[in-house]
Amino acid sequence: MKSLRFIVALGLAVTLSLGQPTLLHAQSPLPKGITAGPSIEGISEYTLSNGLRVLLFPDATKPTVTVNLVYGVGSVHENYGETGMAHLLEHLLFKGTPTQADISGEMKKRGIDFNATTGLDRTNYYASFPANNDTLDWVLAMEADRMVNSNIARKDLDSEMTVVRNELEANENNPGGVLFQRIRSTAFLWHNYGNTTIGARSDVEGVPIDKLQAFYRQWYQPDNATLIVAGRIDTADVLKRIGTHLGKLKRPTRPLPRFYTIEPTQDGEREVTVRRVGDLRLVAAAYHVPALAHPDSAPLSVLANVLGHTPSGRLHKTLVEAKLAAATGASSESMRDPGLLSVVAVVPKDGDTARAEAELLKQAEQVAAQPITQQEVDEAKQRIGNGYDLYFTDVNAVGMGLSEFQAAGDWRLLFTSRDAIEKVIAADVNRVAAAYLKSSNRTLGRFIPTEKPDRAEIAAAPPVASLVEGYTGRAAVNAGENFDPSPQNIQARTQTFTLGDGLKVSLLPKKTRGETVIVNANFRFGDEASIAGREGAAGMAGAMLMRGSKTMTREQIDQRLEQLKTQGSISGNLQGAGIGLQTRRAHLADALALAADVLRNPAFPESEFEQLRVQAITGLEASRKEPGSIAGRALAQYFDPWPVGHPLRAKTLDESLAQLQALKLDDLRTFHRDFYGTAYGEIAVVGDFDPVEVRAQLEALFAGWAPGHAYAPIDTRYNALPAKRERFETPDKPNAVLLARHNLSLRVADDDYPAMVIANRIFGGGALKSRLGDRIRQQEGLSYGVSSGVRADDSRSGEDDAGSLTIQAIAAPENMDKVETLVREELAKLVSDGITAEELKDAVSGTLTERQQSRAEDGSVAGMLADQLYYGRTMQFTADLDAKYQALTLEQVNAAIRKHFKPEQLSVYVAGDFAKAADKASTSAGE
Repeated sequence: MKSLRFIVALGLAVTLSLGQPTLLHAQSPLPKGITAGPSIEGISEYTLSNGLRVLLFPDATKPTVTVNLVYGVGSVHENYGETGMAHLLEHLLFKGTPTQADISGEMKKRGIDFNATTGLDRTNYYASFPANNDTLDWVLAMEADRMVNSNIARKDLDSEMTVVRNELEANENNPGGVLFQRIRSTAFLWHNYGNTTIGARSDVEGVPIDKLQAFYRQWYQPDNATLIVAGRIDTADVLKRIGTHLGKLKRPTRPLPRFYTIEPTQDGEREVTVRRVGDLRLVAAAYHVPALAHPDSAPLSVLANVLGHTPSGRLHKTLVEAKLAAATGASSESMRDPGLLSVVAVVPKDGDTARAEAELLKQAEQVAAQPITQQEVDEAKQRIGNGYDLYFTDVNAVGMGLSEFQAAGDWRLLFTSRDAIEKVIAADVNRVAAAYLKSSNRTLGRFIPTEKPDRAEIAAAPPVASLVEGYTGRAAVNAGENFDPSPQNIQARTQTFTLGDGLKVSLLPKKTRGETVIVNANFRFGDEASIAGREGAAGMAGAMLMRGSKTMTREQIDQRLEQLKTQGSISGNLQGAGIGLQTRRAHLADALALAADVLRNPAFPESEFEQLRVQAITGLEASRKEPGSIAGRALAQYFDPWPVGHPLRAKTLDESLAQLQALKLDDLRTFHRDFYGTAYGEIAVVGDFDPVEVRAQLEALFAGWAPGHAYAPIDTRYNALPAKRERFETPDKPNAVLLARHNLSLRVADDDYPAMVIANRIFGGGALKSRLGDRIRQQEGLSYGVSSGVRADDSRSGEDDAGSLTIQAIAAPENMDKVETLVREELAKLVSDGITAEELKDAVSGTLTERQQSRAEDGSVAGMLADQLYYGRTMQFTADLDAKYQALTLEQVNAAIRKHFKPEQLSVYVAGDFAKAADKASTSAGE
């Protein structure tokens, strides 16, 4: 589960489906007890007689279904002494009902991707799975059951308490999260938007079970819920199923509480300072702004984009390019009630915080001195509009995205907000900047007596109904074909060939929603001898590629990608470069040409090099005292098999810093000149395109550029190491981290590989449902997150066998010894007793379902095809692997576990504030 204070980004709109719901509205009779509401651009609303609102989004493009149940209850609905209650309930609703004892386990064995989030105004529970009526029925029945019959038992609260406390402590480790919690609580004097969703520790730890049960009965009812079902569904059929499972719930007789607190107008500057151990320095300011339904919300969203965009935003140009900050950002909240517009700067360790703060406030509060131009507004609107366009192509995402607009008052606000942003002009943006971004409305937080206060009055938003009444929307986005994602069909539809001497290509043309196309390209160069000593230059050269070419600046590249409605990345590493594109059919040729130019002709501008160096150094310094980073580096160095001077050798933090400091811009230019080329590698293109045209363009752009040094992979071999245990003190860090590992001799091509994947899935393949999750989180309640992973080596030669078992956990420092003990116990038990037949059945079923679902995503398929080109495989390899999973026996898996897992070889690294925990325990014992 995730605790989430979700800030709606207007660029993240939801996808729209075809027009089938409109036809049902107009022509087909509705099931008894269901009435039809508005239908906008393929999204149709219905209401059950018990008050449950239903939104349906049918789309046949992808063979998946997303079910998202949104309750109108979040942290804003909590009373005194009850903070964190909505989030606590989110956890407990996975603990079962009288008829559903193991909700998480049932979901996992069905291969359902599931989770839940708590926000300020809502809580939602979602499940995504390959389209299947039996699974849909089970999910709907389960949601109906836990809506009114969840146990909410004292024993479950006790077992989950440490998990929630651990989640709270994990949030406290994040400097940015802590700072914005404090800013929010200072900015809001009375409104509950000032409370974090995780709640106060004392409230979470002290909540009486009867209050939690009463809170559940008050808010978890059909008349306070919206059910969203998106994907490959038949509207009439799904409505019948919803009526069957959720229509039987009774409408409560109690009225929902009415909340009436209005945050008063801020009457002067406020300031909050957080002093904690750490190396990341942040300066931020927040200003009260109206709710999403207010007319000023649209120009405020544009204003935040103009200020915060990288690399063309005003904050980036005046702070990052001037070397006052390593990074900047801005965001404007869009919620039911007035929220905050925030600006932030990350200051380097040796930076001038006072100058950075002054410039940050100047850019926010003195827009009148340099008004926002119409060009800046048009570019921001294009970026936001492109975000809408891209989101509209992914129908499954609608099942999640509409949660926020519904929580803000009505799901149709998605469309009215989109339309409002398109109408924004520069005068609107300058007006709202002057009205709201003023010192007396700022939270950095000083109080200064003023004879004539200059206050920002936050006007009330008009009734949402007046904004959406009669709204008809636009034409729905065109959908793609009903594509069969089986390995056999993917192989049959894929065209594979080689361009030039060694550029392997797979093309999978298919009709997609919104005519989207995915490009996954990898180009390879260099061998162990040629790249030795040039690791720093290789990494930085790859990171610099999109920061300017010989014909375009970084900002112009960013603008061109926006014009092409393309999400793109061009990057490089030690032995290769890559291009990743998500674009449209009409823009594919231009996007490929742009990517090829950026990759081949980087300018390596001095100013961008220094920005990148500062950002990298700031990030390294920020990790110096973080438990996860400390334990992770130590573990990596112990398991590092490479000698000094080897290009893959793990470096200490100080070695990495020294390498960055010594790096020169000419080193990057020389590396690119000596190594880069595109004549060898793999390209996979999946989506809506003309394969003849694409083949010709790929050959023209990439086949003729040979790298300066031929590619040869670096062999990796299994290395046995004795067990080691290390413990690191990290003062003032309330969340401790455990990392454990032992090496395995394991290849992807080995007969034992499928068995080891299944074994790991059972052992620790999920924090909510696995042996580690069941024991350490669900039963003992010690950790919010505990999991394991098995890595198998892979190579074209088939000889590399450097595999590993890794285990990760977080916990309070005082609980870490017990967590380690339980981890070792469960691993030993797995080896000695093996798994059960029921565990094997559920794990195989869930694995195969997840593999099937991944083949329904074009991005996953493109990555799969590119990998197969590199390893010399086809989709038959995927089909054969599926068959091997299906054929696994209990004896095979248990034999593989005994062969590969060696508890006595497990090395454990822990980091946390153990001294403080010991002092606390000593004090308690003395009392």
